[in-house]
Amino acid sequence: MPFKSKAQRRKFAELLVNGEISPETYEEWNRSTGRKELPERAKPKKKATRAREAAKSARKRAPSKPALMKRAARKGKERARKASRRD
Repeated sequence: MPFKSKAQRRKFAELLVNGEISPETYEEWNRSTGRKELPERAKPKKKATRAREAAKSARKRAPSKPALMKRAARKGKERARKASRRD
């Protein structure tokens, strides 16, 4: 079975040095890979996790308590202004 990435090849070399795999196994994988130009990683890393995205959208939906209090104060002032105009 061929290596899929340079990182995988390094990992197998480390296992070989530590004696966890046999030299024959490493050579078999190396031969089957040939002279291919391998990517650094088999899959790119994910940019953002679902939990982080959910937290961001939750922050957008629910304003904080101080923000709600400011909004209520603003509305109270607007109502008072409108009431004073009517008089």
